[in-house]
Amino acid sequence: MTAAGRPQNHGLSIGAVLAQLRGDFPDVTISKIRFLEAEGLVTPGRTPSGYRQFAAADVERLRFVLAAQRDHYLPLKVIKEQLDAADSGAGPTAALPRPPRRLVPIDVTAENVGLPVADDFAAGNSTGGRELRLTREELLAQAGIDEPALAELQQYGLVRPGPAGFFDPDAVLVARTVKAMTEFGIEPRHLRAFRAAADREVGLLEQIVTPVYRHRDPEAKARADEVVRELAALSVTLHTLLVKAGIRGVAGC
Repeated sequence: MTAAGRPQNHGLSIGAVLAQLRGDFPDVTISKIRFLEAEGLVTPGRTPSGYRQFAAADVERLRFVLAAQRDHYLPLKVIKEQLDAADSGAGPTAALPRPPRRLVPIDVTAENVGLPVADDFAAGNSTGGRELRLTREELLAQAGIDEPALAELQQYGLVRPGPAGFFDPDAVLVARTVKAMTEFGIEPRHLRAFRAAADREVGLLEQIVTPVYRHRDPEAKARADEVVRELAALSVTLHTLLVKAGIRGVAGC
């Protein structure tokens, strides 16, 4: 038995866990799972020869962590606090805490933007599993905007096609968000400050993570990806708090 009370020879290998998670989390890698283990988010058992053995509870724990990161941009520290609270409060068989209700679909997959899944895409419209590249026509259809609106989004740098002329699926969410803001009288030209602020944040993050990406350590990319994710989550939180504080100040609250 392992320290957690699980049989040593009836668990899943890290490769088997990866296969189970890939359907819902196409970007997950073995390095990512190892990183989450190193950070204490999951503690698989070990065989006598040292191989990881993941129980079903470990897989569900990983699903919780990955969903909390993807859907809510929660920092790992916050996720770990939630898990630790559940572990200490109700014993080893306690159900995982439920993440907060998902308000905005941060990730865009074929299903949640109404596109065919990758297998149904023609070559060139899909790369590697469920990752999508959208044509101009697909972006217009999924975002519910017309050509003049898209031209305006591009004019102010809010949506940018890649070198081959395709759009990242995140462009659908950007276009939909801007469209929703126009209902309050905000036009794309008013949002140039958002683009400029985002570019400044990218420049700051590049200075932090580029040295990590350059390491030859095979785990370096996973660590750098997590640094970017954590900083992005903190940036979103800080931005939201500053905007709320500013609005309260204007309203005299």
